[in-house]
Amino acid sequence: MVDFAHSPRSTLGVEWELALLDGESLDLTPAAETLLADVAERAPEFEKRIVGEMLTNTIELVTGVQTTVSDIAEDLATSMGALRTLTEARGIELMSAGTHPFAQWQMQEVRAKDRYLELVDRTQWWGRNMLIFGVHVHVGIDSRDKVLPIINALLSYVPHLQALSASSPFWGGTDTGYASNRAMMFQQLPTAGLPFQFDSWPAYEKYVSDMLTTGIIDHLNEIRWDIRPAPNWGTVEVRVCDGLPTLEEITAITAFIQCLVDDFSARLDAGETLPTMPDWFHDENKWRAARYGMEAIIIENAEADERLVTECIADELARLAPVAERLGCARELASITGLMERGVPYQRLEDVFHTTGSLTEVTRSLIRDLRTSYE
Repeated sequence: MVDFAHSPRSTLGVEWELALLDGESLDLTPAAETLLADVAERAPEFEKRIVGEMLTNTIELVTGVQTTVSDIAEDLATSMGALRTLTEARGIELMSAGTHPFAQWQMQEVRAKDRYLELVDRTQWWGRNMLIFGVHVHVGIDSRDKVLPIINALLSYVPHLQALSASSPFWGGTDTGYASNRAMMFQQLPTAGLPFQFDSWPAYEKYVSDMLTTGIIDHLNEIRWDIRPAPNWGTVEVRVCDGLPTLEEITAITAFIQCLVDDFSARLDAGETLPTMPDWFHDENKWRAARYGMEAIIIENAEADERLVTECIADELARLAPVAERLGCARELASITGLMERGVPYQRLEDVFHTTGSLTEVTRSLIRDLRTSYE
């Protein structure tokens, strides 16, 4: 049995992965263990909020359980302030994007934790290539019976979220031609990528049981889907997004996800059957959004109608506006329109590169965007 914890409907939690950079070269620096020791010594109240990740060049900010998007913003800003005090004392800069523009994967260190070492040992070259950063958003689900229908419906919004968050056109010093190279990289790991669509919780439990029995996984959290149940927390966890450069983008995307999940939850309560699409539609949509970003033409429904992703996003923002009012995140949801007009992350990064021809300047722009977004 996979027990699903009780969680109040539409509560929130966010995990934000940050890259640690040498203040002079702007390359990645393996400073996570040093910073975590600093947290333990100088800011122990943040030990559950400022944590490590797979690579020693990464620090993750983890919020508490919050009710509103504005609470998430305050939580992250407070943790960021504490972390910034420690990084500045050591000459370390911070940035957030799906990938570092020019860092080389061969130079990175894996943290000495069994689960990370086992992952790399099993996956070899692909595991060592996971020089990527993301944002994970948890939304509380008040009934286990809602989890899988909501995940199946959320799959149709992977291209919306991928396009809005795409921030990894450069990888290892190369212009990949993708808005989100991270999306393509991460799905190479076993059990990563888009989730399967299950019709019932027992069917999902059978899948988990088979994965454990055959040794594909040792722990439930080794199922690394882009959208997955998080049974220990009683949430649906949306892991689609690239690292987001600014706090405003974090709150905007969080509001979008919260509104989608809460709307689906309400529709299930009303006896509605949520819309789904065939798996191959979702595979194609993910690729299109990763490749073309905001210029992607996506498959919109099970009838195979197609539209520009920006048009689909605009319609969703209008449809979800009453939900956002009820949840107290109307301002954050509406801010997506302004973000699209100014340029989503990959577009801004490409503009800097085309203007300067320098990936160092691209990296500097990410440092600046993050710093100015919360000060």
